[in-house]
Amino acid sequence: MNNARNDHTASVLRNGQVLVTGGSNYSLYLNSTELYDPSIGTWTMTGNMNYSRAVHTASVLSDGKVLVTGGYDGSSYLNSAELYDPSTGFWTTTGIVGGWDGSSFLNSAELYDPSTGLWTTTGGMNSARNVHTTSVLTNGDVLATGGFIYFPLSTSELY
Repeated sequence: MNNARNDHTASVLRNGQVLVTGGSNYSLYLNSTELYDPSIGTWTMTGNMNYSRAVHTASVLSDGKVLVTGGYDGSSYLNSAELYDPSTGFWTTTGIVGGWDGSSFLNSAELYDPSTGLWTTTGGMNSARNVHTTSVLTNGDVLATGGFIYFPLSTSELY
């Protein structure tokens, strides 16, 4: 990688490249993103996210774009989301499940529709969770797995 980082995400894109987003290098929270091309073994920088964030989630959507949500920027917990378009290398902000609001763990959930660009509030998760992952399944359902709420979680929930 071009930048040392931890607490980042790595997502495999449709073209086989790996998008690495954000994270921290212990002194800074990062908004930088990089692409790894396994066919030639090289790393290249791509467009920066609009917000620095670590311990966030990233989900590859059915249209090939990558949705990054939540996280921490070094001073506050984020309720923002951004969308990466691999065809342009650009990020746009957009309308989140669970997380931490600075005083309590959350079980709230919102679903993003890539065809309309809109967020819809849905029923809360059974368990509040923070620093979990979300994955979009081939049937369009969203799987929230693991996380933390005073201790690591081994549970998952399906939307």
